[in-house]
Amino acid sequence: MVECVVRNWQGEEAGAASLDLKVAKEENASHVVHRALRRQLTNARQGTVSTKTRSEVRGGGRKPWRQKGTGRARAGSTRSPLLPGGGVTFGPKPKDYNIKMNRKERRLAIRTAFHSRAEDLVVVQDFAEQLSSPKTKEVIAAFDRWGVAADSKILLILPERQESVYLSVRNVPNIRLITSQNLNVFDVLHADTIVVTATALTKLQEVYGD
Repeated sequence: MVECVVRNWQGEEAGAASLDLKVAKEENASHVVHRALRRQLTNARQGTVSTKTRSEVRGGGRKPWRQKGTGRARAGSTRSPLLPGGGVTFGPKPKDYNIKMNRKERRLAIRTAFHSRAEDLVVVQDFAEQLSSPKTKEVIAAFDRWGVAADSKILLILPERQESVYLSVRNVPNIRLITSQNLNVFDVLHADTIVVTATALTKLQEVYGD
């Protein structure tokens, strides 16, 4: 269990929260997280790239020149991979890159990865009501009060989509906004700092606290 300080909109300490998740054993933790990360990145590949073989390229039905007497190498089609406009030898074809991983193992990897970032975790009170209208400048100022560098890679976790917060941070390239139900290994490991609201932290432990 990890105890975290909860900060309010002004950056002052306003309570405490605990992070209690079942994680993988120390000797297996890195392996489980690596498998989940590799699965996520690999499954994101579309696998739709495709090239045409000599049989799929249009034309080439006629023999380009006679077999003998020209001094050139014999050829049976203008669509040979040896000639311009011909097919591609051993080119890429559509492929399914998906890697399967058991649901329990995936959830274990997410819990383990998130727990490993406890030192970089900043817990704050829900602040959507503090934004009467979308204000990027106010959110950036709040990050500064919470001790989060505005130019670092930030993962902001909310309990649900909050329009005022979303509109305030969507133009900031280094802030990634997700809900607690959409937690994933890549975002957790990629961020320099993880900012999570107290409500989102509670909901996160309800969703992933098997």
